[in-house]
Formats: sequence, C-alpha cells, structure tokens
Amino acid sequence: QEEFLELLELLVSRARTYVSSLAAMEEFHLSLSQCVVLRYHWIDPFVRSLKERLASFDRFFCVADQVKVYTNQNKTRTFIGLEVSAGHFQLLELVSEVDRVLEEFGLPTFYKDPSFHISLAWCVGDLSGRLEGQCLRELQDIVDGFEDSALLLRVQWEQIRCKSGNKYFSFPLR
Repeated sequence: QEEFLELLELLVSRARTYVSSLAAMEEFHLSLSQCVVLRYHWIDPFVRSLKERLASFDRFFCVADQVKVYTNQNKTRTFIGLEVSAGHFQLLELVSEVDRVLEEFGLPTFYKDPSFHISLAWCVGDLSGRLEGQCLRELQDIVDGFEDSALLLRVQWEQIRCKSGNKYFSFPLR
C-alpha cells in the first residue's frame, strides 16, 4: 500500500540519522519458522504435510504496530521491525503445526519464545545500541502519530506461504 511505503520512508529516514547504513526492506513477511535447508526430494512431501496441517486454520487479523530492534542469532545484522501486538496466540498455533512438520523431517523448529515481527530495515553488524533508546522512542512516536496507522498496520492473514528455492507454495486459510 502507498500509505505503508510512506510510513516506511518516514521511519527509515529518521532511523538513518542514528545509523546511516540502514537499508529499507523491499519485501515484507512475518516468519513462522527459521530458514531451513530442504533436500530436493523432501520438497513435495514437506509441502503436502504443511498443507494438511494448515488446512483447518481460519483467517484472522493481527496488528504489527510496536517498533522493535532485532539482531540475527550471530549478531551480523541488525533489523528494525514492527512487532505483533495482537494475533500472537493465532501465530503461536500456526507455529506449533509448522514445527510438527519440521520435526517430521528432522529440521530445527522455531524459537521457543518468538517475537513475531515484520522487518522494515536492516544494516550489517550489531548496531542495536545506536537504534534502541531515543531512536526507538522517536520511531514509535512516528508510528503512533501516523494517520490511519491503526488500520494500516492491521494485517489479515488469508494464506501462509512457503518458499523453497525460487518456488512459492501457498496454503489458503479458511
């Protein structure tokens, strides 16, 4: 949406006054698993299993409106994201089913206490110290004061997508 991109530009512009190397994300998603490597012959059975496990889930809304700073596990990248403030329970239920499929294939499951979020911008290195505190408060003020942010940051979950290589698989919710 045009308004979302406008909000993104405001946030990244302000955050760059603290970390000039920040780059805006070009695609947006909310992860329900870690990145894993699927062997080629696992792809079809993995996708079938996901489809079966996710078939009973209804559509739902979540709200991602809390600005938060993240680093990846090995602290080589820092991210600014919007954390989910409503819809957490439904996302945990989805993760539980995705984790079961991952376990079937001996793959690592999701984090035990996940912070569901949509990454907005990133930079190389652990620069979380520069982005937390005053910067984070200013970014949250921008989100809170943005016209229609309550509607803009409300996301309807109609499908779950799985990416394997350059292929996308879609699982519609009821």
